[in-house]
Amino acid sequence: MSYNISQPKDNLTQTPEASLAHQAVLLRETVAAVLGLKSLEKQQAKASGIYVDATFGRGGHSRLLLNHLAPDAQLLVFDKDPEAIEVANKLAATDSRVTVIHDSFATLQARLAELGIDKVSGLMADLGVSSPQLDDGSRGFSFMRDGAVDMRMDTTRGQPVSAWLEAVDADTLADVLYEFGEERHSRRIARAIKAMGSYESTLELAEVIKTAHPNWQKGKHPATQSFQAMRIFINNELGDVDAFLEQSIEVLAPEGWLAVISFHSLEDRRIKQFLQRHSKGQYPEDQNLPMPPDRPRYFSKPKRIGPSKAEIADNPRSRSAWLRVAQRSTEAFLPAAT
Repeated sequence: MSYNISQPKDNLTQTPEASLAHQAVLLRETVAAVLGLKSLEKQQAKASGIYVDATFGRGGHSRLLLNHLAPDAQLLVFDKDPEAIEVANKLAATDSRVTVIHDSFATLQARLAELGIDKVSGLMADLGVSSPQLDDGSRGFSFMRDGAVDMRMDTTRGQPVSAWLEAVDADTLADVLYEFGEERHSRRIARAIKAMGSYESTLELAEVIKTAHPNWQKGKHPATQSFQAMRIFINNELGDVDAFLEQSIEVLAPEGWLAVISFHSLEDRRIKQFLQRHSKGQYPEDQNLPMPPDRPRYFSKPKRIGPSKAEIADNPRSRSAWLRVAQRSTEAFLPAAT
């Protein structure tokens, strides 16, 4: 599927918060995908139906989608981050089509049910940490700006990374660094972190990791994978992604579209395997069992779309992004292979 992002014609309403800091990645591709279009220029009429932006952020994808939705359409936006919710509430105050939900997209099905919604026409999500979160040192996501070692997406609940580091043992910490950051030197780094006297400064934590790391990759800060691992763990990011994907099967209406952006291999691998499994039909986990006569096939063959060279040049943070797109199938079952 080819997506045309040249010469944007949409009149996006920019709030001061939206223009501050965040460039939505794969913006036009994602909005076109969730509407089932090859490009936004191909749209014949504005779309009705119910749509979900599962990760509102600063609202770049939502604002563009609203420009392509009919007056009777609905857009439900989710986010864990109170700062994102503040921006979303301001948008909802100016557009009655928007409903704001301060929660993880892992609660998707339950929160829709509370609103009396069973099926939606499209789901989009932009996973991971946003530019405003990275650029605000006080949030604790960055190893380049000093701040409290927090890293929570939702600062109203759960424990910050600093409290977790105080309590966790070195072996468990090493396991987290390896599993969620793919950090090969996890045990050495974990021992160094646990030897710290306190966990109050992101720059101090990054310096300890940097000193302990024996193999610096050119162009990459040695604390990158460790910070990623702690953030993913403390926010249960991969668990939330798994829950969201599974719920998409029930929530998406037949012929509805799923569009998910990821930025690292742990997320992208999950999305890829989920869509492959449910577009081909699930096989028994026990390979010794016979193939069932019919296998459920919930999605069409998925597409993978990357940023253009122009987007990467304009926004280097987009270079690791992948958008995976699939349509909810109208077929309930796929006959078993013979």
